[in-house]
Amino acid sequence: MSDLLQLAPLSLYVHMPWCVRKCPYCDFNSHELKQTIPERNYIDALIEDVYQELDFVQNRSISSVFIGGGTPSLFSAESIARLLSELDSLIGFQPDTEITLEANPGAIEANKFIDFKQVGINRLSIGIQSFHDVQLKKLGRIHNCNEALRAVELVHSAGFKNFNLDLMFGLPDQILDTAMSDVQICLESMPAHISYYQLTLEPNTFFSKFPPKLPDCESTWNIQQAGHQQLKARGYQQYEISGFSKKGYQCQHNLNYWQFGDYLGIGAGAHGKITDVRTGKIHRYWKKKQPTEYMAKASKENRLGGQSILVSEDLPFEFLMNNLRLKEGFNESLFESRTGLGIFVLEPELSNCIADGLLEKNYNNIRCSEIGWNFLDEVLQRFYPRKKTH
Repeated sequence: MSDLLQLAPLSLYVHMPWCVRKCPYCDFNSHELKQTIPERNYIDALIEDVYQELDFVQNRSISSVFIGGGTPSLFSAESIARLLSELDSLIGFQPDTEITLEANPGAIEANKFIDFKQVGINRLSIGIQSFHDVQLKKLGRIHNCNEALRAVELVHSAGFKNFNLDLMFGLPDQILDTAMSDVQICLESMPAHISYYQLTLEPNTFFSKFPPKLPDCESTWNIQQAGHQQLKARGYQQYEISGFSKKGYQCQHNLNYWQFGDYLGIGAGAHGKITDVRTGKIHRYWKKKQPTEYMAKASKENRLGGQSILVSEDLPFEFLMNNLRLKEGFNESLFESRTGLGIFVLEPELSNCIADGLLEKNYNNIRCSEIGWNFLDEVLQRFYPRKKTH
């Protein structure tokens, strides 16, 4: 590493691992709720976990918090309040810290929205996925369309101006008209942010073992393009592959991820990434996945599920894999400050991609062209670290 390496903004991810029922497409660390959530013990463990992370803070305050899962809205507002209070006391929030909580549209969780806002949650992310009951059933969701619409009403009535709706496309047996109906209903719900993404069959999920019938590639492409057109026509800016927002409502937490910022990860299975300018190293780590084991070991020396140090050869690919998701790309100075490497290490692949029309360079800013954006995996493959042979 060189003197180019600088401290990045610091975010915090909190993982709440329980769900009422695990969705067949979900590959996150989530566990079906067999009995009452051990709220107090789990919040105790999260706080102990934070204590162990304090050396990673390096005199920074928290710029964003994302409480994900699982279904975090299963927790009480009192538990969330206790956690946020401890975080503010131990590390501190910036005046404009974005604090997001994921929630499901079921009526029980939705009725808590006012309470969540009162304890400091200023952004909600609602897992709608579809507004059609047939599609929701095929996705294994436990809510129906009416509950989804009711949840949106409650978000508005609770006073949330900043909220996201998750919407999937390429669903089992989905046709263009149904997909566009989903987009239209989503737009009528007036969210500040929409995550519009394709259903993928991830390994180690129920759908990977028993694949549903999905639309073919051409149909899925047509659905995606039509959806993008509707979103853009209604003033939503696509700033990231699956992220659309009204002006000023980009997800700050996700932006820090994509810009190769730092983040603490607390909770069962949570991942973190930390830049240590004192040693010149970039450190990745993850926590124990099983909630019971996590709670038992949160304050112990063997609390980690694993860790690694990013070596210089891997950093260009790691950086690009994140930053090229963004429409605006990245500045050369950002690459240097977040990796500690000179921009020249991207050569000759960078010049070749520009010559082939896959990347564009405007002064010191580098981003995907429209062609490169649609074939991002192929662009990244060119920068994939290859072991040198002797």
